[in-house]
Formats: sequence, C-alpha cells, structure tokens
Amino acid sequence: MKLIVKPLKQKDAGRGLAAIDRDAAEELGLEGGDYIRIEGDGGTAIARVWPGYPEDRGTGVIRIDGRLRQQANVGIDDRVQVEQADVKPAQRVSIALPQNLRIGGNVGTYIRDKLSGQPVTKGQSIQLPLGFGFMSSSNQSVPVKVASTQPQGTVIVTDSTEVQISQKPAEEIHGSGTGESGDGPSVTYEDIGGLDRELEQVREMIELPMRHPELFKRLGIDPPKGVLLHGPPGTGKTLIAKAVANEIDASFHTISGPEIMSKYYGESEEQLREIFEEAEESSPAIVFIDEIDSIAPKRSEAGGDVERRVVAQLLSLMDGLAERGEVVVIGATNRVDAIDPALRRGGRFDREIEIGVPDREGRKEILQVHTRNMPTADAVDLDEYADITHGFVGADLETLAKESAMNALRRIRPQLDLEADEVDAEVLESLEVRDDDFKEAMKGIEPSALREVFVEVPDVTWEDVGGLEDTKERLRETIQWPLEYPEVFEQMDMQSAKGVMLYGPPGTGKTLLAKAVANESESNFISVKGPELLNKFVGESEKGVREIFKKARQNAPTVVFFDEIDSIATERGRNSSDSGVSERVVSQLLTELDGLESLEDVVVVATTNRPDLIDSALLRPGRLDRHVHVPVPDEEARRAIFAVHTEHKPLADDVDLDRLARETEGYVGADVEAVCREASMAASREFIRSVKPEEVAESVGNVRVTMDHFEAALDEVGPSVTQETRRRYEEIEERFQASEVERDPESSVGRTFQ
Repeated sequence: MKLIVKPLKQKDAGRGLAAIDRDAAEELGLEGGDYIRIEGDGGTAIARVWPGYPEDRGTGVIRIDGRLRQQANVGIDDRVQVEQADVKPAQRVSIALPQNLRIGGNVGTYIRDKLSGQPVTKGQSIQLPLGFGFMSSSNQSVPVKVASTQPQGTVIVTDSTEVQISQKPAEEIHGSGTGESGDGPSVTYEDIGGLDRELEQVREMIELPMRHPELFKRLGIDPPKGVLLHGPPGTGKTLIAKAVANEIDASFHTISGPEIMSKYYGESEEQLREIFEEAEESSPAIVFIDEIDSIAPKRSEAGGDVERRVVAQLLSLMDGLAERGEVVVIGATNRVDAIDPALRRGGRFDREIEIGVPDREGRKEILQVHTRNMPTADAVDLDEYADITHGFVGADLETLAKESAMNALRRIRPQLDLEADEVDAEVLESLEVRDDDFKEAMKGIEPSALREVFVEVPDVTWEDVGGLEDTKERLRETIQWPLEYPEVFEQMDMQSAKGVMLYGPPGTGKTLLAKAVANESESNFISVKGPELLNKFVGESEKGVREIFKKARQNAPTVVFFDEIDSIATERGRNSSDSGVSERVVSQLLTELDGLESLEDVVVVATTNRPDLIDSALLRPGRLDRHVHVPVPDEEARRAIFAVHTEHKPLADDVDLDRLARETEGYVGADVEAVCREASMAASREFIRSVKPEEVAESVGNVRVTMDHFEAALDEVGPSVTQETRRRYEEIEERFQASEVERDPESSVGRTFQ
C-alpha cells in the first residue's frame, strides 16, 4: 500500500515508531507493535507500528520521524510503499560507543532497556540518552553504532537479547548504506516545537519550488526567492532554517554578517558574490544569512561606506540581471525595522514570517522535545510548566530542561569518583530528573521575551490583602473573570474592560491589590514606574510606551501596571514647562489603550492618589473605564490587616487585635504594617538588651510581642490620613459615580475636580 509521509509528533520522535492512519492499518492487517518495511526512493526503513492519531483517520497518512525519513530517503508529502515486515528477534547485538564516552560497569543491560522493541541493523547510528551531562554536547543523547547483529539483517532487540559493547569505537564502524549519514540528521522537523504554522509557511516557500518546479511553470509564475524570519531572540529562527535545509537535502550555505566585513575596498562584496556563486554551483541550495540587520542596515542610516556597498551588492545578487537558479535566501533577524527597505519587497524577500513567542501549547511541545531523552520522574507534569512559563521562548525552555538535568547531576555528584576515568553504569541508571529539580531551575531563569521590561509573576495572593472585600470583588470581575471565563463573555457578546484605575490615599494597598490580581489570574506582570518613561530626547518617552504595550501583547495574558500614573498622564494643556513631553505620552497612551490595534488579554491597572490631575480622556469608557476607590480601612478591615501582618509573629496571649483595630482609627494598611514592625522592633530591642550575646541563640524562642509593645508602637506611629483627606477622596468617588450615571458629554471629569 502507498501512504503519504507526514512528520511525527514531538513526544513520539526518536523511538523508531510509525503512526499509520487507522483505516489503512486495518486494511493491511496491522496492529500496534507489529513491524513494517517502508520502501522509499532508493532507501528502506523498518519501523514499529503505532496507533495513528485520530485526526489522520481516512487520510492515508504515515507519520515517521526524521531518522526514518532519512533511512527511507524520503521527504514530507512523498509517497512510500508500506508492507508488513518479518523481522527476527536478536540473539546478540554488539554496540560501539563513541571514543570520548567513558562508562564502566554493566552498560549492556542499560542499553538493552533503552533499545527494547526497536529494530536495528548493522552499521546503523542510534541516538541514545546516555550523555546526561557527561558529554559536552548540549543534547543529552549520544550517537552509538550497531557493530554487529546475530542473526544478520534487521533484528528486534528483546528482553532476552544479549547486548555487548564493541571494542572498536563508534567512529570506526561504517554506515549501513540505508541512506543514513554517520550521525543522522542534526535537526529534523520533530525537533521544533510550537511553530507548526510558521514551519508550514517556510516549507511552502522553500520545499515546493525545489521539489516541484513544474507546478510554478504551469502557473506561469516565478517561485519565491527569499524568506525573512523575524521575531524575538531565541524563538527558533535559525533552527527552522537548519531543519528545512536538512529535510529537503539542499546544500546549506551560511553567511554570518560580521565575518564577511573587511577593511579592504571591495572585499566584503566579493565574499558575498563567492558565497552566491558556490550556492548556484551546488543548487538546489539555501543561503542563510543570520542577523541580516548587521550587514544590511538602512543605507540612509548606515555609518560607513562599506555597509552601503554590501547592501547594494546583496540587492543585485538577490534580484539582479543574472539568473539565480535554484537558490533560496533565508534571512533571520530580531530587528526587522533596521533592515534596508529595498530588501523587503517582492522578488527579494517575498515573504516575512514572524516567529513569535510560543503560546501554552507551543511551550508544551518545546518541553516535550527537550525532555524526550531525559529520565524524568513520573511526578514531573509538563502541562504545569507549560502553564507557568509565560514569556519563555524556546531557548529559555531548553535552558530550563538543561538546568533541571544539572540539578539532578549535582544530587548524585557525591557518589561519583571524579578522579576515575569511567562512570559506573549503575550510577547512570539511578539518575532521574525530579519535579524539585525543575522548580529549582525555574528560579534562576528569566524569560528573555520580557527582559527589557521589569516582569514578574508576583507571589501576593488575596489572603495577603487584609479587608477591602468590595474592592477585591470589583477587581476579580474586571480582570480575572475575562481571562478565566472567556466563553461567558463570548456568549454575552461582551468586551472585557481595558483598564482599571485604583485611587485612594497613600498606603491603602493599591499596589498590593494590583500584584494580587496579576498572581490570581496567572498573568505576567509588567510594572511601569511612571517617571521612568520620561526621557529628555524627543520621541523616546512615547517609544517607551509603545515598547511596553508591544511586549504585553507578545506575552499575553499580561497585567500592565502603571504606578503613580498622575506623573505621566496629567491633563493636557496644563503643563507648559516640559516641552510637551507629557502631552505626547498621554496621546500615545490613549492610542495604545483604544487605538486601531486591539489589546487581546492585556489589562492596564493604574494607581494614583491624585485622580484630579489625570487627563479626562484617559478616564472615559474604553480606556481606564473602571474607577475603583481603595478607601481608608474601617475597623473590620483594620482587624483583618492586623491579622495578616501578625500571622507569623510570636504574639503574647495578652495581645488583643480587636482592641488594636478600635484604637487605630484613620490608620491605613501601610500604617498598620508600620505599627506591627515597630512593636516587633521594641520586643527585639528589649530581648537583646536583657541577655548576653552568647545566650541569644538558646533563648530566642522565648521572645514574645506583648500588648505593651503595641501600645508603645501606637505612640510612635500616627495615622497618615487626616479626616479632611478622607473626605476629599469620598467626594471624588461620589463625583465619579455621578459622572458615570450621567455620561453627559459636556461634563468633563477633569473640570469637575477643578
């Protein structure tokens, strides 16, 4: 039967499996675990049948990984002949290890367990998860070779197979002649996670013209000449270029920008010409220019003459009078706007593909790729890590997997004899990456998609916020619900609120509430301190605002938090002394919040204790449309705040929190925290003065904070909000509510304050 080849899913790659369309498998009389022979164009591969994916039913598809595709000498979308294979179980298999891998003890049983059920042939190269930190290679797998098998031909490794280690190193064993190169393909499509749509676009642009030029001739069009991949660093641009070159069997020529630059006149251009000539001679070919912005910047802005000439040379090579043949240029950059615009037109870079920050599903696929050869414990739940790694790109997730493996290695280091030449195979078998290793690795990795802006997922929960129940409820409705229950909003045809403004006297807990809501809604948290955005150069402040919102969109769901927004969004027309910078920042903020580009899963939270200074246009519906007053806490709320701040303190029995709450009229959350801190300090002072330094460690458990300490603290710390201030904020709240009820176009909130 002839079936169409498609790539295997990331988690199943590297195990010699073929997932066959279930209807075709029934027709062939195949069941999971049977063995099949895949006949390609001048190559043969043996694979074990795996139940087909549900979405492939009735499509006549066979999914195999890059290794099997290379053995059968086929590419994706080619047709292969599939038949049941009669393969014998192996009695004995000899495995050759690489020279630089030194493992002692009984490695045979370890290798047998890893190869169990896999078909092997003499001379075949297999990637085995043996390295695990002992090899310099970043991947944990090691290429081993099959030196001999008994009986000869393709055999299956079973639990009764005797696995021996060959005396010859793997480097001296010749290949099997199955169309497979020494070490097998370096990067296949299965090594790329979370970029299916982008990969499909790149393949359509590059593979189709090289494999079936007749299609383009029939349509009467020229095949595409170039693809520009752009996106944040670490998302997989270079990896896609490598995988495509590998899969379509094209010669691959790479240009590293800075290498071709030369101080001699005309030499840089000559080097470029040579690379293109070389590519034409060995076509079909791919010329890959990494970091293309370094050799092709905008000519109007390029500092030197050399850069301008290199750009001109590149333009004429890509679209000059001479025919280029089957040469496709792939450019990669993370600064797409810095490239000369003449390169970004049809006939040069025909298609620009953005390789973005992966979403949750993409992150899961990438983690599956990097933990494929890793001995992970059952407790490691990749779904959980895919959920919490907002803003992580592929390179960060690779680092996460590598660091977790290193943590596991540190755990068994005491058992290793570092002086010895060899590592015992038993130690290798005992290696396991646990959930704790991943958690520990998470602490040290900063998501690179969010590096320029300060981002954290705060560790503040609703329990850490005492009182303020009404305010919490309003924030939950505005921010958490749209992210948690999108289907309800869709059913009701309702748009979620764009922004929330928290206002109230200083110290009432506005910033704390913003952190808690970001944590509870499992969002990224971008914190913007208003005055930091202001810059003395024209246009820089507005650029800062644009960058923040761009990052927020890329890493949604995100809560963008503007602390003290009154410093950058004051009423326009009022400030004449700052050369109009704050007016331009306000205008930029207005367009970002409610412009042509919509904010998906991005909520803006702003705090201020001067709502009367903020530009009225920002406070209208569709921008900061929810105005939440964070009031001075009442007695019940103060009791809750005292409970939060004294939860872990060693309190004496005479401490009466209800009485403290009664006595602290006019105190805000920050004042209550200061009272608790001052009381603890008084207790510590008393204790330290009453014991000798050498006795401190023994008797520290007896320290208690008493009611007297709290009374003394109350004398020290007074309320920071006066009655007049409180009244003013209550008036503002009434005005907001009144203006929300009226919605009179003539009444401006800004004027009301004045």
